Amino acid sequence: MSFGARVSSARGLLALVVSCTLLAAGCTAGSSRSSSSDPAGTTTASPAPAPTIAVLPAGAAAGVLPTERVTVEAAGGQLRSVSVADASGAALAGDISTDATTWNSTGALAYSTSYTVQATAESEDGQQTVQRSTFSTIAPTTLVFPSIGPLDGTTVGIGMPVRVYLDAPATDRAEVQRHPTVTATPQQEGAWSWLSDSEVHWRPKVYWQAGTQVTVDVNLFGVDIGEGAWGKENRQISFSVGDAHRSVANALTHQMQVFDGATLVKTIPVSMGRAEGGFQTRGGPHVVIDKNREKTMDSTTYGLALDAGGYVTEVEYATRISNNGEFVHSAPWSLADQGVRNVSHGCINASPENAAWFFEFSQIGDIVEVVGSPQNLGPADGDIYDWAISWEQWLAGSALP
Repeated sequence: MSFGARVSSARGLLALVVSCTLLAAGCTAGSSRSSSSDPAGTTTASPAPAPTIAVLPAGAAAGVLPTERVTVEAAGGQLRSVSVADASGAALAGDISTDATTWNSTGALAYSTSYTVQATAESEDGQQTVQRSTFSTIAPTTLVFPSIGPLDGTTVGIGMPVRVYLDAPATDRAEVQRHPTVTATPQQEGAWSWLSDSEVHWRPKVYWQAGTQVTVDVNLFGVDIGEGAWGKENRQISFSVGDAHRSVANALTHQMQVFDGATLVKTIPVSMGRAEGGFQTRGGPHVVIDKNREKTMDSTTYGLALDAGGYVTEVEYATRISNNGEFVHSAPWSLADQGVRNVSHGCINASPENAAWFFEFSQIGDIVEVVGSPQNLGPADGDIYDWAISWEQWLAGSALP
């Protein structure tokens, strides 16, 4: 081959190498917009961002209500573990969603407690995020317990109201009243009314229907009762309403008519509270609240001293109808007065036979209406005078419109 031919061939080879090099450079630039190259010339996808975790209540939150729900959410991945525990290690119950992106607490928080939340989330390509935070709940100065009457599982008469007693006064009556509910089957119109800052009652507009089933929910846990006091717990009780027993004791005719529903089952001659000394039996609907086969009647328990005409007397078949000392009871010493005149200190005297019958007939919550008396039952006469209040006055005792 001649020298010219060799030069021509070399130039062609150089052009070919340069062309291939430029072509290779163009392919690498195009793929770099979406991938990276390693020294061997292979390409790999850019890593996805690590998952994120959001927690409520927020980290370092203080004064959290114990009724609040704790929520943990993962974005860009799935939750692998969630732990919420107090300083002792007691865990808060919770459930994770089917897609493993959300955890919600199912248990209740406690007052005055610090909690630590620790959660781990993982992305599809295996990147993990671990987050840890703390929060604390509100610290009450007083925890208020709600007592409820009647007792759970009991059967009561048609006049028994629902009573809720707080062991500390409610500064915010309206807030407290928003949380208890009364569910009656069959449904009956009724309302709450405050008798004091620590006592609220619910009664139907008219006496309960016989056979009613009642459930009372007093949900005060996490409720601000005012001035640092908070509801201690939620409570529920249920009771039944028995037969429709209602008695009408007439201070003018000295007779007591006893009804079972609409049926008059017995008329009992009685002697009621005498006018001399102001001992008249209080007028208005009373509620049977206790029964004692034998009872020591002591006038000093309601403020009448022995040297001022008081007494200490043993009686039988004592059916209490108020907390001011009024009973229907056996009084053999006043047999001649029963059906004729009023001679008692306020009780309804009956013969031993009639008192025993009434004692057996009566159930807690029955109604005894006293008519013909100039003095009416009221707050000074005990804890159940609900039916002596008109419906309009009762509604005025509500803390809510």
